Amino acid sequence: MKFGAGDSIYFIGIGGIGMSALARYFHIQGADIHGYDRTRTPLTIQLENEGMQIHYNEATDLIPVNPGLVIYTPAIPISNIELQFVRESGFPLMKRSEVLGALTKDLFTIAIAGTHGKTTITSMTSHLLAQAGLPFSAFIGGISNNFGSNLVCTPDNKIIVVEADEFDKSFLQLQPSISVISSMDADHLDIYQNHNQLIETYQLFAQNTRKKGNVIVRFGLKIETTESFSTYGMNQGADVYATNIHVNEGRFVFDLHLRKGEMTNVIMQLPGRHNIENALAAASVAELMGVSKEQIAEGISTFTGVKRRFEFKVRNPKVIYIDDYAHHPEELRACISGVKELFPGKKITGIFQPHLFSRTRDFMEDFAKSLALLDQLILLDIYPAREEPIEGITSEALLRLINIESKQICTKENLLQIIGNAKPEVLLTLGAGDIDQFVQPLQQLLSSW
Repeated sequence: MKFGAGDSIYFIGIGGIGMSALARYFHIQGADIHGYDRTRTPLTIQLENEGMQIHYNEATDLIPVNPGLVIYTPAIPISNIELQFVRESGFPLMKRSEVLGALTKDLFTIAIAGTHGKTTITSMTSHLLAQAGLPFSAFIGGISNNFGSNLVCTPDNKIIVVEADEFDKSFLQLQPSISVISSMDADHLDIYQNHNQLIETYQLFAQNTRKKGNVIVRFGLKIETTESFSTYGMNQGADVYATNIHVNEGRFVFDLHLRKGEMTNVIMQLPGRHNIENALAAASVAELMGVSKEQIAEGISTFTGVKRRFEFKVRNPKVIYIDDYAHHPEELRACISGVKELFPGKKITGIFQPHLFSRTRDFMEDFAKSLALLDQLILLDIYPAREEPIEGITSEALLRLINIESKQICTKENLLQIIGNAKPEVLLTLGAGDIDQFVQPLQQLLSSW
């Protein structure tokens, strides 16, 4: 699939993290990029500054005449006027996942999947390959702090790293040379009928690995494959694992055991034991790609993370502020537990915005257990995204289940005032909705103390 100078591509939902990476990729190739999204965000503003034409109201007259390709995300509702117009007009139309499948078809592809961790692993794997000087491109489901983008693009490369998304079974469009599975916890039950169906779909993803390829999974996950199989994890029975994990001056330090050697006292910039597991996954891939153990250790120590993934926004003697994309009970548990381990004895205040009515309904009790790890909870209304409200599924209903004393519902209008009065020692913002709009104001507020 090649589009370059003189070609026109239109994106419906261009502001999505995966869609914007594709838009950037084709823009670099010289294509003329236009797009629609519902909301103007810092990311879409960056795309505009890069030369893309974007509008924010559904308007069919703003779609280019006879586009060479229209790309859409399944997060766009079928009622979208522009999507309906494109289908009726007969323009070439592809899902984002189909485009990724076509782009990677003839390249050595490293596909990283999992209900949690895939964005950090994809970004870290890309950083390790870059540190080793390998030519590659990468599509990342977040803004990598090391690259300053969700796209890495090296000319004339034969390697591509891609975050493989299980939503809408998108990752089944890929045929990777190396497949990574970090987790298979229940999620997207609006797409999958039950947890077993999700696991079966991950099994199909692993089976899509090319002949003589490699399947890498977190230790303990049950995946069957006829290709080369290896594991990573905190258990010493894994092929790649960590020992001697400890905290030194606010940083995790560990010994890294690879298939063919080890490195002692590897320093992690990222907090949280779950991020050590993510580093093990990236190291496992890098070793298969011929990166030396010394380069892997150096790459881990210089990896600065992904925006909104356990990202320190304020860190001084008065207050710690961490922003995280966590929107699943297991992600919340990992994040909050990691903070408690790094800052023992400090009061942990969390602001959480539930994402999707269906996810809140499906994991109501699990959310309550994870959020109960906080000392203080400030709960925002559910972010609906693509969904209509579900009767009885509200933030108030969730709040009643959370077994801590200090908890409250808060409106967006009152959030900054409440935080100013609370004077938290350690503050977390958690969620995948539009809670990110408060990151900069909170950072400014807390930095002024």
